[in-house]
Amino acid sequence: MSSLLTNTSSMVALQTLRSINDSLDQTNSRVSTGLKVNSASDSAAYWSIATTTRSDNGALGAVSDALGLGAATVDVVSTGMNEIRNVLQEVKQLLVTALEPGVDKTKIQTEITARLEDISNKSKTSVINEESWLTVDSSDADYNGTKSVVGSFTRVGGAVSVDTIDIDLATVSLYDANGNIGIMDKDRTAGGTTIAVADIDISALTNAAADLTTIEEYISVVDEALTDMTTASTELGTVSTRIESQRSFVKALMDANDRAIGTLVDADMEEESTRLKALQTQQQLAVQSLSIANSSSQNILSLFRN
Repeated sequence: MSSLLTNTSSMVALQTLRSINDSLDQTNSRVSTGLKVNSASDSAAYWSIATTTRSDNGALGAVSDALGLGAATVDVVSTGMNEIRNVLQEVKQLLVTALEPGVDKTKIQTEITARLEDISNKSKTSVINEESWLTVDSSDADYNGTKSVVGSFTRVGGAVSVDTIDIDLATVSLYDANGNIGIMDKDRTAGGTTIAVADIDISALTNAAADLTTIEEYISVVDEALTDMTTASTELGTVSTRIESQRSFVKALMDANDRAIGTLVDADMEEESTRLKALQTQQQLAVQSLSIANSSSQNILSLFRN
């Protein structure tokens, strides 16, 4: 039965065209943005996971930056420590020279003093981001004997935690204004005498046996300081290795998160391109179908022309 008031065929054709247009709009959006999940309405679960993971990646990026700063700090301290160890080795050589008969110990002391001042200056200038690890003041109200470098960011069961790599300044500091922990101003005992490296002075010594013994004790104390500095350098090297390992891991983790996000929300461009062409064809057919359905009413007029 044909009706002028109700065109069922047109209604069905129009509904089909609307459905195709909706699918075409969705596919066009995926092709233009490259995302199959662009908002929570596309897939609430996937969108939520992807958004949280992107947030975590932002935090991991901050961790990576912090690790970079930590690596730079450790590198500056290590460089200063290596330079200072070489100068302290020169001090030891000068003390050995002072054991030779007839050597002017006053002149040697002048060179030793210059080397010790050089060590002090290098220690004070081995600073980055206002962080000084080689010259400290443990009596300062803001002093913290442990320096921490951000090491990782984790999220477990919704709980967020940040782990750190800790460095004990007692193992690396050369000078302490409070006189407690510095390798260079640390009191050491040699031959029953308490000596600090920074206070070595042989200018008044002679070639007497007792004075030569004192110089030998100075050499022993410098040797201990060199051993302590070697240990400190080893500690810094270990920390540097840990930081670099953690930086590599954080970057790998960020890449893995990016891949996970892509798996959840990225559109398959080959698939979407094929679907787009198919929908465009379906749209054209639906338009033609609607046109045919609309023209069916015109056919009724022919019944009244005769």
